[in-house]
Amino acid sequence: MVGHMVNYYVFTDRVKDIPNIPLPEGRQLVILEVPSYQRWQEVSMRRMEMIRDYSQQRFINEVDYLVCVDVDMKFSDEVGVEILSDIFGTLHPGFYGAAREHFTYERRKASTAYIPSDEGDFYYAGGYFGGKVEEVYKLTNFCHNEMMTDKANHIEAVWHDESYLNKYFLYHKPTKILSPEYLWDNGFGAPEFLKRRRFVAVPKNHNAIRNKRALYDHSRARQKFHSSW
Repeated sequence: MVGHMVNYYVFTDRVKDIPNIPLPEGRQLVILEVPSYQRWQEVSMRRMEMIRDYSQQRFINEVDYLVCVDVDMKFSDEVGVEILSDIFGTLHPGFYGAAREHFTYERRKASTAYIPSDEGDFYYAGGYFGGKVEEVYKLTNFCHNEMMTDKANHIEAVWHDESYLNKYFLYHKPTKILSPEYLWDNGFGAPEFLKRRRFVAVPKNHNAIRNKRALYDHSRARQKFHSSW
């Protein structure tokens, strides 16, 4: 968003670990402390609730558009206002060009994220979506409410918040769809159709990170117990 005013809202449960990053004029880093969850699945799903709540309480008064992205990514090329629209989604790099029957939609009818086998246009990535604040509120409110309904029935969608996002976009079509160049993972190689890689996943050991989080949260829980004791 070169040439535009930008707020970087960072959601974290470890505020003290965020470094002081100097930014040019017109840009600011805003740290938003959020609850910690032991399960990585819960961390992923609860972001919908956090974005929803902050959209209504704060973002609507501060910005025109929200771009909601995963934090474990790196910008490697230009990303500008060409992505902005009322509500936009991004094609998942792992399913680009794949047939509908290969999409990993939630197929259990008991889940509110259920999508019939004969429906669905694209498979959208949960790590890159956005639009006008009021439209992002509608999306995240839908996703959170649906997953809470499932949770009450002891159901967890196959791909967590991404499953509910795909359900929302099935019946509330995005006004713009971004290609995988805006959300790429080099583990998928460098196919001929991909001319630019603008936003790329940082290589990491998912299991190690998830286990580390579980150990960290367990340690915090023990510290709280001893403090209260």
